[in-house]
Amino acid sequence: MLRSKSLILNFQRSILQISNKQYQRFNPIFKRQFHQSFLIKLYNKDGSFNYTKFNKAIEEDDNLKVNDDQKLDSLKNKVFLEITLNPEFDKDEIELQLKELINNKIQPSIFLNKLINSIDEINDNTKFHEQRIKIQEVLKFVKFEEGNQHSIFQEFFNNKQQSPNGKDEETLQREKQEILNKLNERNDTNRESFQKHQDERIKHAEEELKTSGKRFIKDNTDPKNKVYAIRIEPLEILLFFLAVSYIFYVASSSESSHEITFQEFRNNFLDKGYVSKLIVVNKNLVRIVLNDNGIQQLNGDNYYYFTIGSIENFEKNLAKVQDENGIQEDFKIPINYVQEGNIIRTIFQFLPTLLMIAGLFWITKKSAQGSGGLGGPGGIFGVGKSKAKKFNQETDVKVKFQDVAGMSEAKEEVMEFVEFLKNPKKYEKLGGQIPRGAILSGPPGTGKTLLAKATAGEAGVPFYSVSGSEFVEMFVGVGASRVRDLFKTARENAPAIVFVDEIDAIGKARTKGNVSGANDERETTLNQLLVEMDGFQNSDHVVVLAGTNRPDVLDQALMRPGRFDRHISIDKPELEGRKEIYQVHLQKIKLSISKETEEFKRLAGKLAALTPGFSGADIANVCNEAALIAARHSDEFVELKHFEQAIERVIAGLEKKSKLLSPAEKKIVAYHEAGHAVCGWYLEFADPLLKVSIIPRGQGALGYAQYLPPDIYLLSVDQLYDRMTMALGGRISEELNFDSVTSGASDDFKKVNNIAMNMVTKLGMSEKIGFVSFEKKNDSDLTKPYSEETGTLIDDEVSKIIDECAKRCKDLLISKSDAVEKVAQRLLEKEVLTRNDMIELLGPRPFKEKNEAFEKYLDPKKDQNKGESLDQPNAPVV
Repeated sequence: MLRSKSLILNFQRSILQISNKQYQRFNPIFKRQFHQSFLIKLYNKDGSFNYTKFNKAIEEDDNLKVNDDQKLDSLKNKVFLEITLNPEFDKDEIELQLKELINNKIQPSIFLNKLINSIDEINDNTKFHEQRIKIQEVLKFVKFEEGNQHSIFQEFFNNKQQSPNGKDEETLQREKQEILNKLNERNDTNRESFQKHQDERIKHAEEELKTSGKRFIKDNTDPKNKVYAIRIEPLEILLFFLAVSYIFYVASSSESSHEITFQEFRNNFLDKGYVSKLIVVNKNLVRIVLNDNGIQQLNGDNYYYFTIGSIENFEKNLAKVQDENGIQEDFKIPINYVQEGNIIRTIFQFLPTLLMIAGLFWITKKSAQGSGGLGGPGGIFGVGKSKAKKFNQETDVKVKFQDVAGMSEAKEEVMEFVEFLKNPKKYEKLGGQIPRGAILSGPPGTGKTLLAKATAGEAGVPFYSVSGSEFVEMFVGVGASRVRDLFKTARENAPAIVFVDEIDAIGKARTKGNVSGANDERETTLNQLLVEMDGFQNSDHVVVLAGTNRPDVLDQALMRPGRFDRHISIDKPELEGRKEIYQVHLQKIKLSISKETEEFKRLAGKLAALTPGFSGADIANVCNEAALIAARHSDEFVELKHFEQAIERVIAGLEKKSKLLSPAEKKIVAYHEAGHAVCGWYLEFADPLLKVSIIPRGQGALGYAQYLPPDIYLLSVDQLYDRMTMALGGRISEELNFDSVTSGASDDFKKVNNIAMNMVTKLGMSEKIGFVSFEKKNDSDLTKPYSEETGTLIDDEVSKIIDECAKRCKDLLISKSDAVEKVAQRLLEKEVLTRNDMIELLGPRPFKEKNEAFEKYLDPKKDQNKGESLDQPNAPVV
């Protein structure tokens, strides 16, 4: 008995494997191989299942002979269900298979139970979309469609006689009712599942339509190839609407061909007796209704009209015409008054407004779709949302604190903020509070934003970055709304860091009155920022960092403790700071020396000494320019000479090879630069001279001298006088060696004038003016902080200082005229002179160099055995 059951089960699976290819795709368990040669006999040539062969095969195979007719019927029913659920079978095929089963004495109760089991199996699998459709077809033959229910099922549900198995009527009816209830339940479930599948498919099609460029989406698994979504652009709808409106308008405008004048109405209609009545429409148009005679005379055309100015004049003129024609009162033409509306004309009247509204809606929707949908970051309703970007330390930011050099003190301060947020209990247990914020100030290019990036890369907490200008918009209140949204987001993700770059865009000091008379959006935004940073609402564990180049213009309320507790000043790096920065940037440069040796550190030191006053951004530019120059010359490595050429390019600009000077101009430039060089060589407090050149460069410079100023913060009177004297050396040299002077000293005069003016008005270095400081609050201030008499005295003192320096320079150059001649002639010969050339021409400088960087890295005596010297560079070719 067990063997027979096993054979029947294997037989069922084998038939499924061959007959239902679609079902096999979703049911890999049926891919076994069972007696293929035997099963092929059960199919006709057209692929249909042959039940006659099936019954005969069972009778001939002893292994399949069973005495239990119920099991055999069950097998037949199972085969029928799997075949009928095949999507390749149509409705007629289902009915044919059902008739064959009826001829084989099918037992409805067994069939229906198998049907219920099959429905449960299919409904559990969401992929069986086609099978659900076939179930609906099968159920029509069972119970659920009047006129299609098969007679065998009608007899089963309606027959009240006792069953062949001896069951009483009550038991039989109860079983039938249970089957019927299950079928009703499965039918509802199947419909719901089918509807759910349809809804999911439509939703998926709509999403696919948004992301793809297709015009419509079809379901390839649907036998009817149903279209689930169609893309219709708003512009297409608008064009369709305009086309339809135009058609109706043209159709209705044909009425204009029948418009006549009042005089034509009188002569051609009224006088001839063609008028039956008149209809006044909307008090401005009179429609003529013709009588039968008029219609016949005018070839059946019964629509004419004319316009009127006013009802009173029309009635008066009509009565006058009828009286002239002798028409009696009882026979006068009747007049009806009506109010009508032309919807097409009304639409066209409002069409420009509708087009404008539709265009605005379409533009808004497009911008919203590009940035998160309506109400999202890009929509008009999301304009008040913060534009701050959240950075991920693992993927978004690759800069770490180790990449920040030349600002050790500032870096320590910021690193402490990060430590505050990572381990607040360490400080809070001692009664300390986390600082609310810090402002990073300093000249451009010193690394304020770089330090903020490193903070984002090391923080380990959410980091939000936003520019101060992003709070300013064309809409009133947007800035304040974005500030609120930014801090709300930061509090929700606390502990967090907020970095506001260029905060001076919204943090400028507020004025006493509103000069413009309009709402000052910037002040509103600033007020909201003040409240968020230290108002009634607590912002614990949210630290605000801000960067600015102009801390002097910021509002005092913003700068006070409790908002920005710490003011971190980042100045241009000193010698050691520049050396550290070079070591960071040189790591990316391909050098001929190892980056782990002392030679590498010495190279960084030399470059740092050559670039006094350079910021971190300037140093990065020098390294990049050196690499570009080396690549331009097809060199394998970046050498020292490439860095020298890059420094010259950054300091003096691009070398202009095409700018050829005449011999006379070249001679003037040579003596001009020689005057500078000789003054600097023989003045004790002048900066060390590294190079002098008469090669034209960018920004209008026909020549330049490169000096090495020390990193000092205090300047004496002697140092200032020597600098002014050296700056005047070019013009004085021209006066001594030529009949007339040129305009080449204009930049020198600016430098001299600034130094002298600062000595008098700011530094208290004038005996007559005294210890005062007359400094303007800002460049736009038109008033002077001193009287006219004091201004005259200041001018006199400045002129006196400059005259003293000019006399001193002239005396020096007269006494060293031979030195000026030697340097000028050598410049005309070589165009570029180094410090060694100056020593060869003039001898060693009579004063000891006071620059530590020069002695440490650039002294020829210490560098003579170190390879190529910085004092012996090749002529720059950039």
